[in-house]
Amino acid sequence: MERELALEIVRVTELAALASATWMGRGDKIQADRAATSAMRAMFDTVSIQGTVVIGEGEMDEAPMLYIGEKVGSMQGPHVDVAVDPLEGTELLIKGLNNAMSVIAIANKGNLLHAPDMYMDKLSVGPSLVGKLHLNDPIEVTVRKAAKALNKSISTLTFMILERERHHASIQKLRDLGVRIKLLSDGDVAGAIAPSFAESGIDVFVGSGGAPEGVLAAAAVRCLGGDMQGRLLPNNESEWNRCKSMGISDPDRILSITELVGKDDVIFAATGITPGEFLEGVSYTSDQRASTHSVVMRAKTRTIRHIHTSHFLPLKFKNM
Repeated sequence: MERELALEIVRVTELAALASATWMGRGDKIQADRAATSAMRAMFDTVSIQGTVVIGEGEMDEAPMLYIGEKVGSMQGPHVDVAVDPLEGTELLIKGLNNAMSVIAIANKGNLLHAPDMYMDKLSVGPSLVGKLHLNDPIEVTVRKAAKALNKSISTLTFMILERERHHASIQKLRDLGVRIKLLSDGDVAGAIAPSFAESGIDVFVGSGGAPEGVLAAAAVRCLGGDMQGRLLPNNESEWNRCKSMGISDPDRILSITELVGKDDVIFAATGITPGEFLEGVSYTSDQRASTHSVVMRAKTRTIRHIHTSHFLPLKFKNM
């Protein structure tokens, strides 16, 4: 993949963010998601790739746009796997909450895990904890190992976890141990990425969330030099068989970051829609302009670009 692709795909996330930002706080999930997805799909036509969506909005019969298996790009350039979430954190956006963003990852064909739409248990850390923690460890062991590796007291560690009923036991154990906790209402892509940004103040991300979101997060974490482990959580025979049909021979095993996003080059881009852990949201000025804040990263060079862009708003965005 050429480095120019990094700047091409960030234009795609920018347009999706601009299209969906007007739906902030308006309570309409369907319209917000449709705006982001339509804009992203249209802009993909300008990108010099022969892409196949491996993480998308669902199967073809469930998702008329950006479905798994859809071909995207100008059909000129490298053959790549594409993972997308045009609006990561739909609930966050329609409620006016933080951490909604538009996300894309691309890698050479055959590198991104074709993750089924089910839960995945996740452990994500920044560069200082690479190789120090293991997904199989009980939460109290993870806490002790993290404190020792970071040379911190347990009371100054900060863990991030989705606020879900299934996590109540883990949250209580963390509290009993004296760990600081930052709860997420939604948006576990941003949560899993956060430990790899030192400025986020997050040491470890734990807990289960969507498997497709796990692949997207792993792409960013790999670009940032962190580490992520995942384990699929099929809860019935149908989901187990779906894993098998997608080439995952042992759904119970722990997947390393290279099994999630490969060993070759990966490019990740995200544009903030509402303010978050490491991205500002879309903001509007009185002169028919909007500003966006994006990050685009490449695993091969470990380059991280923060891009602040001022956009002139065409009529279609002002009237959405």
